[in-house]
Amino acid sequence: MTEAAVRERVTLARETIHNPQEPRHFMRVKPVNGCIRILRDGKLLAESEKALRVLEAGRDLYDPVLYLPREDVVAKLVRADKRTHCPLKGQASYFDLYDDNNRVQVAEVAWSYETSFDFASELKERIAFDAKLVVIEEHPAAA
Repeated sequence: MTEAAVRERVTLARETIHNPQEPRHFMRVKPVNGCIRILRDGKLLAESEKALRVLEAGRDLYDPVLYLPREDVVAKLVRADKRTHCPLKGQASYFDLYDDNNRVQVAEVAWSYETSFDFASELKERIAFDAKLVVIEEHPAAA
């Protein structure tokens, strides 16, 4: 491998997961030390002490995203028609938030990589919420 090729694959971040087709597209998955609460209009949608924070660099430095275990979601989420593909994470399915009367309250409020790539398997079956559509609270772990 040439020196230029080696330099292209190197990042300054440790323990990162790289897109095999584009090594400059990478992410770091870190456990959150504390409790994450997801709310919409004051109503609790999810709460977890097992959340993961994803820090990703690709065409830009993306805002961090929190992924929570599915079992920590208390809201009624129903699969939407939308699907997307990420060359780093896999195939994402989106979810609408339904109210108590079985009406869509918020479309495409969350997503999940139900068929993640093996190298991104930490995210498989976890739910991420769109930070523009919900309130995300982060409470540090008790000392």
